[in-house]
Amino acid sequence: MRTNIMVLPGDGIGPEVTAEGVKALLAVGRRFKHDFALQEDIVGGASIDKFGVALRPETLERCRQCDAVLFGAIGGPKWDNPAALVRPEDAILGLRKGLRLYANLRPVKVAPFLVDAGPLKAETVRGVDIVVIRELTGGIYFGKPKRRWRTAAGRRAVDTLRYTEQEVARVVRVGFDLARLRRKKLTSVDKANVMESSRLWREVTNEVAKEYPDVALEHMLVDACAMHLIRRPADFDVIVTENLFGDILTDEASVLAGSMGMLPSASLGAGVRRGRRMGLYEPIHGSAPDIAGQGKANPIAMVLSMAMMLRLSFGLENEAACVERAVTRVLEQGYRTADIANEGAPVLTTTAMGDRIAEAIGSV
Repeated sequence: MRTNIMVLPGDGIGPEVTAEGVKALLAVGRRFKHDFALQEDIVGGASIDKFGVALRPETLERCRQCDAVLFGAIGGPKWDNPAALVRPEDAILGLRKGLRLYANLRPVKVAPFLVDAGPLKAETVRGVDIVVIRELTGGIYFGKPKRRWRTAAGRRAVDTLRYTEQEVARVVRVGFDLARLRRKKLTSVDKANVMESSRLWREVTNEVAKEYPDVALEHMLVDACAMHLIRRPADFDVIVTENLFGDILTDEASVLAGSMGMLPSASLGAGVRRGRRMGLYEPIHGSAPDIAGQGKANPIAMVLSMAMMLRLSFGLENEAACVERAVTRVLEQGYRTADIANEGAPVLTTTAMGDRIAEAIGSV
């Protein structure tokens, strides 16, 4: 069966890392004899410049007709005016809503040979293997009312953090199901000491927990979690949390792996079509406009996001494992991009790292 994939490179370093993800995907196709049919469209700032909107309806519809989406990165200083009515981020929010993607999986695993890559002590990050599940459809990003206005007393703004018990229950079940396949520990993160939405989150999580007596559940306030992610990260297994908290905590957790350039993600929905589960796959890093076009970006997060696509949307476990082995092989051989290289060590460009990984896919 032909596999249809929409490629949305975006802005900044998005096109650079996406090109290397596609290069690795095509290497998988050659080795395992798969026919990956790729389409491409523009979103984010590039789409604003050309069409006046970050996500065109026809682009969203094209994505709906595909089996999965590979997404690069969006945004940059050019579109950062706080007063702008259209922003690049509207694209990713629109895709999540339009494709009904509700669970964002962000694995954070520290390879033994990269324990010295980040700012934390090696003994702190050694053995870290976490998956953070971030809820995507509710919370403060989508709650209404959301607006700014001016009064006689000055400017005001409001954002609304809103959740339903159904939204909480379905993403929490993803966490329990994943924890059951791993080390059987789930940490639910909230702010139940002060927020009503978090009290609902905790209440529903406790109700769902009764269905999973084999999984140990702990509740943790988000500020405590932020601290313990740095103090004792290896104690965590699976973390599930709401939209805003998940966004912040996973960026913090990137420090454990040495760089955001190492961390992939998958955003999954509930629907299955032709045996494939729709998902959007992207590195967690941003568009990094300060290094765009310089060949400095690390493509590994995009390559590993593509591996997650093979596994989670297409059920191609052997192929996904091959990509992951290829990345490990290249890193074991000492190849590094600038973000994870020790001082004075040789550094590969984005394209050169992609070439090494694609070559390794053909042999590991």
